[in-house]
Amino acid sequence: MAGLNSMDVVASAVSACTRCDLCQSRTNAVPGMGSGESGIMFVGEAPGRNEDFRGRPFVGRAGHILTEALEKAGVSRKDVYITNTVKCRPPNNRNPHRTERESCKDYLDAEIRLLKPRIICILGNVALKSLLGDDGITSKRGSIVKKDSLVYFPTIHPAAVLYNPQLAHTLEQDIKKLFTILDSDNGVIH
Repeated sequence: MAGLNSMDVVASAVSACTRCDLCQSRTNAVPGMGSGESGIMFVGEAPGRNEDFRGRPFVGRAGHILTEALEKAGVSRKDVYITNTVKCRPPNNRNPHRTERESCKDYLDAEIRLLKPRIICILGNVALKSLLGDDGITSKRGSIVKKDSLVYFPTIHPAAVLYNPQLAHTLEQDIKKLFTILDSDNGVIH
């Protein structure tokens, strides 16, 4: 989308967006936030209730799980960029529809273009479907996937841990592996 030439402009456009019906039921749109200096962007599916209320991504229970996984990998949340494929909360936290994901695609594309992340960590099946056209998170998680000159690292969505606490170890191991790959960067991600 023409004109999305800075992260502030993207955030303002997201906050004022009326491209789909989700704008009618939101409290706040939720642009991405954080730092792109680490080279990693985390992409989830859509804001939940807490995110809608506060206008910030991953601040609810799933966000707490993501923050803990980052801390266990020795990374501060403020050092990564976190966003979603859809910028407004779908009613009752349902999965966003294809048309809603498509309505927000320009914003996500602009975030990626402006941040130029070395790795995009895909959180869960909905984000995997949006970014790679795939919904096999179980078979793809924990591995590097390259597409259109971008590098992706799919893993489970932190909310999955809420429903199956045994997945906490899986998420933590994947996040540690992600930062090990980034730290070693022996040509794997280029």
